[in-house]
Amino acid sequence: MTDLAAFGQKLSDALPGAITAHAVAVNELTIEVAAAEIVRVMSWLRDDAACEFKILIDICGVDWPKREKRFDVVYHLLSLTKNLRIRVKVLAGEGDVVPSVVAVYPAANWFEREAFDMYGIVFEGHPDLRRMLTDYGFSGHPLRKDFPLTGYVEVRYDDELKRVVYQPVQLVQEFRDFDFMSPWEGAPHIIESLPLAPGVGSGNPGKKA
Repeated sequence: MTDLAAFGQKLSDALPGAITAHAVAVNELTIEVAAAEIVRVMSWLRDDAACEFKILIDICGVDWPKREKRFDVVYHLLSLTKNLRIRVKVLAGEGDVVPSVVAVYPAANWFEREAFDMYGIVFEGHPDLRRMLTDYGFSGHPLRKDFPLTGYVEVRYDDELKRVVYQPVQLVQEFRDFDFMSPWEGAPHIIESLPLAPGVGSGNPGKKA
């Protein structure tokens, strides 16, 4: 079994300044990479004889709204020849750009578009960076933690215009006013205010006093 801590240190020594931190948790190695160095690091992980991470499994985003650099861009790589997996993480702030790794891993094309669509993370040098899961006129990025659960706009078909139109979300009741109480228990303030039927005691509603 590969010593992941030693392997992480070996990578840090081979790429000084590019890998800013590494850690092992739950028997998985994670390395943190400076955004400007991500293409060089990914190329090294793919081509170096001790690594051979030829397969990009996926790229995903993580949102930490209260952190200065609120986004993690997380790359998962697999080496079949070494039977190893590695997680590569880049930190990006609001408005920061992250170099695209499509030239290193062509499979990154759709993964980067998804992160752009869902989080608003911009990948510099991407060949076709546009939304892929939301509609053309969609506003905002749905996987950000400050994005409202109801969204900003809704669509409906306008029979007069004979087309789909966008309009602001209109709620009959303010969403935050829902108390999510069990319908079987009922609201205490309603139960207490209901008058008892004649002859019915408070201890046992089904028995006459």
